[in-house]
Amino acid sequence: MSDVNKPMPCSAPEARQFDFWLGEWDLTWGKDGRGKNVITSIYDGCVIQERFDGQPGMDLKGMSLSLYDPKLGRWKQTWVDNGGNYFDLLGEFEDGVMTLVCEKEMEGKPILYRMVFNNIRKNDLDWNWERSDDDGENWELRWHIDYKRRHSA
Repeated sequence: MSDVNKPMPCSAPEARQFDFWLGEWDLTWGKDGRGKNVITSIYDGCVIQERFDGQPGMDLKGMSLSLYDPKLGRWKQTWVDNGGNYFDLLGEFEDGVMTLVCEKEMEGKPILYRMVFNNIRKNDLDWNWERSDDDGENWELRWHIDYKRRHSA
């Protein structure tokens, strides 16, 4: 049996929804926070790899892997960092906003976290890390990052 007519993996339009994030980014947050983020497409365009470096603004370094799961119709992301953190997020791109959510337990109580990519334009976007203690009824902004695309000189 030939695979000639088999569609290429990750060829669905939904698998390209995170492509806005690809590239090299200069990041700013708060009063003096600065860092960078490099986002690449790997494994034949099926995986988005993030390499975050919070220096000189902070010592946080981490990476994520994201992919579109056509069976779920949603995005999955796994984040790990040098602080020993691990997040397994699930979400979607809707109305020009990418939102990924996960649940953690703190002191026996479920806490929701989400990252929201919004105000997405070609050379800049906003990223928010938010927390909810009430099952998503209310969200508290924990960290806001301004992304500016790094231009080659």
